[in-house]
Amino acid sequence: MTDAQFGLLTSVFLWVYGFASPVAGYIADRFNRSMVIIGSLFVWSLVTWLTSLATSFEYLLAARALMGISEAFYIPAAMALIMDWHSEKTKSTAVGLHVGGVMVGQSLGFIGGWIAETHTWHYAFSIFGLIGVIYAVGLIFLLKDRKEMPVKADISIDEVPEKIDFKLAIQSLFRNRAFVMVVVIWGLAGAISWMINGWLPTYYKEQFNLTQTEAGLYSTAYFFPVMLVGVILGGAIADWWSKTNGKARIWLPAIGFLIAVPAVFIASYTTLLWATVGGFLVYALTRPFIDANMMPILGMIADKRYLATGYGFLNLCSCIIGGVGIYMAGALRDGQVNLNIIFQVAALSMIICAFLLFRLKPKNEGN
Repeated sequence: MTDAQFGLLTSVFLWVYGFASPVAGYIADRFNRSMVIIGSLFVWSLVTWLTSLATSFEYLLAARALMGISEAFYIPAAMALIMDWHSEKTKSTAVGLHVGGVMVGQSLGFIGGWIAETHTWHYAFSIFGLIGVIYAVGLIFLLKDRKEMPVKADISIDEVPEKIDFKLAIQSLFRNRAFVMVVVIWGLAGAISWMINGWLPTYYKEQFNLTQTEAGLYSTAYFFPVMLVGVILGGAIADWWSKTNGKARIWLPAIGFLIAVPAVFIASYTTLLWATVGGFLVYALTRPFIDANMMPILGMIADKRYLATGYGFLNLCSCIIGGVGIYMAGALRDGQVNLNIIFQVAALSMIICAFLLFRLKPKNEGN
C-alpha cells in the first residue's frame, strides 16, 4: 500500500463509524440494548475474521468500512445500558470503569503486532475474530437489559409522544440548548485529545532529542496508566460529590480541564524534561474526568428515552471535529508551526470547555 492508501483505511473507518453512530444509538433506544451490544460484537468479530482473508486493498478497505458500522453500535448501547442499571450512587464510577476497560484494551494492542510478527497478520486477525464470535455467543446468556427500563421518565412540557422515533429524537435533542452545548464540549474534548495524544511522541523526540523508543516510553508507558487512573478517579469523585452537590458531575470535569490548562502550558514552555513529563501527567490525570461523566451529564440534560441516540450524535461530532483537529495540527506542522503552539491552542480550548460546563444547567433548572 501507499501511505495515502494506508491513511485511507483509518479515515474510512472513522467516517463510517461517526456517521453510523446516531442511527446505532437510536436502534439501542428503540430495541433491546443487550442484543444490540451482542450483535455489534458478533458482527465486529466476524468482520475481523473476514479481514484475515483479504487479498487486495479494495477488500481490506471494505472490511474497515464494515468494521466502522459494527463498532458504532457498541458504545451508545453500552453507555445507555450502564445508565439503566446504575443509580446516582454509582453511575459515574461504572462509566469510568467501562472507559478504563477500553483504555486497557487499546494499550494491549501490541499483542496483535507481536502475533503478526511471530506468525502472520492473517493469523492475528483470524484468532481475535474467532475468539470474539465465541464470546458474543456466550454473552447471549449473560448480558441482559434491565426489566424496568426508565423510558417513560422526564417527558418535557411539550408532551413528547411515548413512541421512540428517530425524527422525534432529533427534535427533542437539538431543541435542547444544553444538549447543543454538550455536543460542542465533547467535540472540543475530542479534538484536544487528538492534538495532544497524537503529537506527544513527536514533541518529546524533537524537543528533547530523544530516540523514537524513549519518546514512545514517555508518551505512552507513563501517560496511559495515569489516564486510566484519572477516568476511574473522575467517576468515583463525581459519585461521592454528587451526594451533596447536584452539579458535581458537571463541575468536576470543568475543574479537571482548568487544572490541566496550566499543566499543559508549563509542559509546552519548559526546556526541562521532568517538568514536561510532569505537566502532561497532570493533564492525563484530570482530562479524563469528562470521559467518566459525559453519559451521566447527558442523563441530566436530555430525555432519558434518547440517551443512546444522544451519545451517538456525540460520537459523530467527536469524529468530525477530531478529524479536523488532526488535519489542522498537521497543516500547522507543515506551516512550520511548533508543536508547543499547538499544545497551547489545545489548552485554550480546555478553558472554553470548562466555561461551557459551568454554564450548563440540568433539566430541573431549565435550559
